[in-house]
Amino acid sequence: MKTTQNRVLLGLVILLAASCGPSQEKIKGHEELQDAISISHCMAAPLESTEEYATVKEIGFQSAVNNPYSTFSIDVDAASYSNMRRMIMEGVLPTTDAVRVEEWINYFNYNYPVPEKGKPFSVTTEYSDCPWNKNHRLLQIGLKAEEIDVNKAAPNNLVFLIDVSGSMNDADKLPLLKRAFRLLVPELRDDDKVSIVAYAGAVGLVLDEAHGDDKTEILDALEKLEAGGSTAGGEGINLAYKIAEEHFIKKGNNRVILATDGDFNVGVSSESELEKLIEEKRNNGVYLSVLGFGEGNIKDNKMELLADKGNGNYNYIDNFLEARKVLVKQFGGTINTIAKDVKLQVEFNPAYVKEYRLVGYENRRLNDDDFNNDKKDAGELGSGHCVTALYEIVTTGSEESNVKTDPLKYQKTMNVAASNNELANIKFRYKDPGKNDTTSKLIQHPVYTSIKSADKLSDNFKLACAVSEFGLLMRDSEFKSKASFDNAIAMATEAKRNDEEGYIEELIRLMKAAKDLKAIP
Repeated sequence: MKTTQNRVLLGLVILLAASCGPSQEKIKGHEELQDAISISHCMAAPLESTEEYATVKEIGFQSAVNNPYSTFSIDVDAASYSNMRRMIMEGVLPTTDAVRVEEWINYFNYNYPVPEKGKPFSVTTEYSDCPWNKNHRLLQIGLKAEEIDVNKAAPNNLVFLIDVSGSMNDADKLPLLKRAFRLLVPELRDDDKVSIVAYAGAVGLVLDEAHGDDKTEILDALEKLEAGGSTAGGEGINLAYKIAEEHFIKKGNNRVILATDGDFNVGVSSESELEKLIEEKRNNGVYLSVLGFGEGNIKDNKMELLADKGNGNYNYIDNFLEARKVLVKQFGGTINTIAKDVKLQVEFNPAYVKEYRLVGYENRRLNDDDFNNDKKDAGELGSGHCVTALYEIVTTGSEESNVKTDPLKYQKTMNVAASNNELANIKFRYKDPGKNDTTSKLIQHPVYTSIKSADKLSDNFKLACAVSEFGLLMRDSEFKSKASFDNAIAMATEAKRNDEEGYIEELIRLMKAAKDLKAIP
């Protein structure tokens, strides 16, 4: 009982800290209150949760001799981070499988240089000591997409597929969804098209092809939405795609946006059939994005997969400020794709790298031969988006060994490999976003062995390290080594010089709250 009370009180402290702004002082002399604070959100949480998360199994170190290639698809989803924030604000720690470290890293914007004219993205690398294991090094790879003037971008054909089942009645579901979408309406341009399909026990077309200058009509349609009925019905997804195809804009952005609390059945008989449908429509130029709302019903595993198959993004909206971030500040960039099917393949030089480990991206890994296979789907890079990846490296000459397989008998490190001072070679494949472009383009970027000292590290590096260390602690990762909340907080604090929106300040508060929650017996 005391532990429950402690969590309750701790939740209140967290909530007060979030609402009172940047103050980071820990409450002293009130341990029971400090420990108890989770009551406000915790008491409102469902008694029984049916949330589902895909299993995330960390991948360990690989030998640079036996496995010199590391291949993966980019990921710009951010749902895992905002979902974690919701849990910590309730005074509970996220479950291990709810933590996708790459989504936490990519939640933040990084100050990477803009790409050169004519190139879809810039490439930035940084190499230094690993903060949580001083015997290792860390390689940061950063991409920054070209930024399009939203006012000059292609017109949008948007079909909102909205879950109005009974479970959506909670304040953080349909009411928040309606408030969130109201933010988007002023951003619409005259040549944009908006339709709304609602589904529950039955499906209906609420709004058919309103133009961006019909703002009152769009707002009135939103206000009419009410939650009620069963989730087990309708041909919602088929109707949404039908409407999107009827109003298809050539050379425009055609997208279905599914908004739900996650406990959904959109009318297709099986998950495999649904995935096949989404892939087919994607290939015809209609993409799918997913917005998650509320708690208790979230099917995070399915929602992420559907957005993946649909060449879209998956975001979880836990509060009104997140709604503004997703639907106002980032929405234009998200739907304006700069490069599609973006893949990375890093070849490590065994003259300098003994072992390496990609931090996160467990469900974005690709087979090495997928890199040159233009039929293999990968992630999309939107206007102005940043993508960051970190590799933890054991250098050649170290006596440490994390790889369980025997060394190869006939492979030797070539002396010539050590003569060029190249740590690794990064290759990128991407396609232009045009509907019929099926052939990828190749960019290569060598990384050299020069190491940045601690006093020369960029804020980008410090922020990515802080978030990664936080993620390792939340996963209780076997690779966390000497990771600590204090170290992560210190690095984030150093990185917050460019924090106009306060996201890093909020990260620091979440780290401090998580540290307190971890301390509860």
